[in-house]
Formats: sequence, C-alpha cells, structure tokens
Amino acid sequence: MTLALIALAVFIATLLGGFFALRFKDKLHLIVGFSAGAVLGIAFLDLIPEAVSLVGSASRSLTISLVAVLVYMIIDRIFFMHAHNHDNTHEHDDSHKHDDVHEHEVAHEDKNRGMLRAGSLVLHSFLDGLAIGFSFQISAVTGAVVAVAVLAHDFSDGINTVAAILKGGTSVRAKTWLMLDALAPVAGIIVGSLVVISDTMLGYVLSVFAGLFVYIALADMVPESFHAHPKKWTTIMTILGAVFIYIVIHFAHL
Repeated sequence: MTLALIALAVFIATLLGGFFALRFKDKLHLIVGFSAGAVLGIAFLDLIPEAVSLVGSASRSLTISLVAVLVYMIIDRIFFMHAHNHDNTHEHDDSHKHDDVHEHEVAHEDKNRGMLRAGSLVLHSFLDGLAIGFSFQISAVTGAVVAVAVLAHDFSDGINTVAAILKGGTSVRAKTWLMLDALAPVAGIIVGSLVVISDTMLGYVLSVFAGLFVYIALADMVPESFHAHPKKWTTIMTILGAVFIYIVIHFAHL
C-alpha cells in the first residue's frame, strides 16, 4: 500500500512539472536554462555522491562518468553529423529553397537531440523508481527517505523532459514523453521491489547517468538556452536550477 501511494505521488509530481513547462513554453529559453542547472545539480549533488558511496571508489566511479561523457559525445556527433555534412556540401541554386532545406534539417536535428535527451531523462526516472524499490527492501525508514528525495526532484524531471522535446517537437510529442517520464519511476518501483541487484552494479549505472547528464547540460542545454536570448536571465535561471536541486537534496536528507 505504501509503495502504491509513493508511485502515485511521483507520477503526479512529474506530470505537474511537465505541464508547468508546457504552460510557459513561450519562455522556453528560461525553462531550458533552469533545466540545465537542475540537470547539473542532479549529476553532481545526487548521482555522483550516491554512485561513489555504492561503488566504494571515487576514482572508479568518476572514471565511468568520464567514459560516459566521451561515449555520449561520440554518439551525439555521429548521430547528427549527416545533417551538418549535408548542409555544408550540398549547393542550391535557389537561395530561398536552400533556407527551407536548412531549416528543415535543423528542425530534424533538434527533434532527434530532444528525443535523445528525453530518453536519458526517462531512464533516469526509471532508476529513481528502482532506488525506491530497492531501498524498501532494506527497511521502511530507508525507503521513505529515498522516496522523499525522489519525489522532491520529480517536478524538475517533468520540466526537463518537456523542455528537451519542445525545442524540436510539438506539444503533443512533449506530452507523450512526459507521460513516459511519469510512468518510468512507477515501473522502476515495481521492478525494484521484486528484483535484487548489488549496490556496486547500481553505483555503476548511476555513474554512467551522471556522465550523460553532465554532457547533456553543458554541451546541449546551456548553449541552447543562450542562443539568440539575453544571457543575463538565462544564466540566472541556470544558477537557480542548480540551487533548487541543492535545496531539495539538502532538506530531503535532513
């Protein structure tokens, strides 16, 4: 019964965050800036410390995170290289047609990037659910503490997922990914309450996601929030995103 209520709570919290982002999508650059700070905060203040604790070696955990950053970078560049090469090598006689083709390629790239980012966030949400399920196997008190921590930043997860999709996709697509992100921790709770996994293996997984989040935030979300928008307010929003996660994690562990 307790796990069912927690699953419902994380589902609702994620949806609320996503609908908040949809409601204020005309301020997308500010939302993306906030999301970048939140994603960095989750990586450095939540995932990495927890991964180091579970793995038992800061060096090993951070090495895995670094490898994840490099692998994600390679995948990112290979995945989107065709669009850049096509844009640089293909000549058009009609300049207006060239602009249309270029805009179509940029939109297609933004869409793919958004899905890649959102997919990582959905997997992270699934891991959040796993953490809740696994912690309740230890004790009800441990499970409750972990559940509070997850619940506290699920609102931000919803915002991050919608912000990732809106740049190159529609509101309908964003709602679809938001629903996946809201259901992911529920699925994780179910699996985590049934399957036994070693702490070390969970630490390795968290290390990988920490690396992915660092890359997503610094190579994608921060530059996107700055593009053609005032840097002052987007910078402030990025800082606020990181501070928000710090406050959430601080109070969740009191």
